[in-house]
Amino acid sequence: MPALDGRLLNEFQRDFPLVPRPYQALALRLGVSENEVIAALARLIAQGCVSRVGATFVPGRIGAATLAAIAVPPQRLLQVAELVSSFPEVNHNYEREHHFNLWFVITAPDKQQVDTVVRDIECSARCGRVLSLPMVEPYYLDLGFDVSGSNAATGRNGRGQELNAQRTNVPLAPGERALVSSLQEGLPLTSAPYAELALRAGTTEAAVLATLKRWLDARVINRLGVIVRHHELGYHANAMVVWDVPNAEVRAVGRRVAMTPFVTLCYRRLRYPPDWRYNLYCMIHGKDRNEGLAQIAALRANCNLVRYPFEVLFSRQRFKQRGARYLPAAAEAVTHG
Repeated sequence: MPALDGRLLNEFQRDFPLVPRPYQALALRLGVSENEVIAALARLIAQGCVSRVGATFVPGRIGAATLAAIAVPPQRLLQVAELVSSFPEVNHNYEREHHFNLWFVITAPDKQQVDTVVRDIECSARCGRVLSLPMVEPYYLDLGFDVSGSNAATGRNGRGQELNAQRTNVPLAPGERALVSSLQEGLPLTSAPYAELALRAGTTEAAVLATLKRWLDARVINRLGVIVRHHELGYHANAMVVWDVPNAEVRAVGRRVAMTPFVTLCYRRLRYPPDWRYNLYCMIHGKDRNEGLAQIAALRANCNLVRYPFEVLFSRQRFKQRGARYLPAAAEAVTHG
């Protein structure tokens, strides 16, 4: 990988410059031209290593979301996966190793719309109940990746501290809704991307910069930067690990798990009795399956998890992966009802 690509991927997954010409600011730090930075990012997006340059929003701060799962007969998996992916509210859709083998994330402007999509998928897929597993409490939500070879998540701080952040839903003014809608697609790869966002949202560049800073400070936005795609960067073993932890203990256990460097996500979700007993989740992204299993074994030993029932759900296929859409894009029509 060219040195410039590696530095762009590794050093700018967060803390993206809030200045009128952010790519020029990156170029000055990297010792190259602004055009070289923009061209490199465009190439990385075309190669699939980068999803976009943009923001990730803290769950529960705007809109609503849920993780959902369904048990699909193997002979119908591709058909049902295509159906699920066709919903614009679905941003991630994976096959995982389990009886409940299709797992997807739904985001929408509000809980009512999320519930409507769950019901629509349930009726259309005809595979029984869809498990809807909304988040209760986050412990670590960074999902950054180190591409320098150390094989660790790149979060700088805050592990185990996510629950201290305010998670009430933030009401959005019409202009802010327009900004969110435009920002979901990512920052334009132009010399003045914030000015272009402002044009799309019907506001000024100064207002966009001020709003983004306020959202970052208030933990509405989790991070602003280069959003990478783990599989294309060599993290082929994507495992969701779930535990059944007594409710009185789950916060303390979750914070211990979140402190582990190779854990990329950690949170508590609602159970779905009697079909789903688990309430604590974390994500492990290893270079291969054996590495992932070794990390999980170390996690169980080091975090005193041995007494809790658990399951490991490795991903088999990725059907859809894109940034969350909390609000519909201007040109995106909802075709399901």
